[in-house]
Amino acid sequence: MTEIELIIDLHANSDRQGPGSKEDTLKALEHINLPTNLPWKVADIGCGSGGQTITLAQNSPAEITAIDLFPIFLNELNDKSRKLGLTENIVPLQASMEDLPFKAAELDLIWSEGAIYNIGFSEGIKLWKEYLKIGGYLAVSEITWLTPSRPVEIEEFWKEEYPEITTASTKISQLEENGYSIQGYFYLPPKSWLDGYYGPMAGRFQAFLDRNNHSDIAQKVVRDSEDEIALYNKYQDYYSYGFYIARREG
Repeated sequence: MTEIELIIDLHANSDRQGPGSKEDTLKALEHINLPTNLPWKVADIGCGSGGQTITLAQNSPAEITAIDLFPIFLNELNDKSRKLGLTENIVPLQASMEDLPFKAAELDLIWSEGAIYNIGFSEGIKLWKEYLKIGGYLAVSEITWLTPSRPVEIEEFWKEEYPEITTASTKISQLEENGYSIQGYFYLPPKSWLDGYYGPMAGRFQAFLDRNNHSDIAQKVVRDSEDEIALYNKYQDYYSYGFYIARREG
């Protein structure tokens, strides 16, 4: 198996493939001011196995197209939605977030937790804007510096991993420059990283290594993940995911 295939294998059969929680999704949802007497046409882009997708379907009148590139995660979401009786509310779709099947001004809401970095925040908010109705909403979580300065070690790590990391004020300015008005912002607390993501992932390491015969590349995937967890534990005061909720203006 390739490294990307092993990374997918590590994250399969999990509630989330990134930091977050039901509480975070509901908190962001509070900032969405759309009529509740009509269904919302929603795209959840980079949905993974759909922890947030399920929460949206259960707590809003959303008709959701749940989009991911990897069938394994969409199959997991489909199983969950079937068990919960949500198949009429959630339609899984395998597609690239750079090539979406929507018409201009078709969507009431675009949701994306921890996934926009795949094409970059600045590119994503421009590309996806055309699919939103005037007055429609964008809700995304994005890696964000929490302080104006930070230690060199963590600065260099994230600049290498994702050069678009910056402060919330810069991200909000980018949104406003591209025709959005900010409706809400908050950052994910440590619990969303440790209980919602890193803890469950670490609990899967041994089974992951066993089923992949402790291969060199599988061990590398685990070491890289352990290093990432250690960095977060050391530097969590300096960065998190910021949740940005914005409305498309005319």
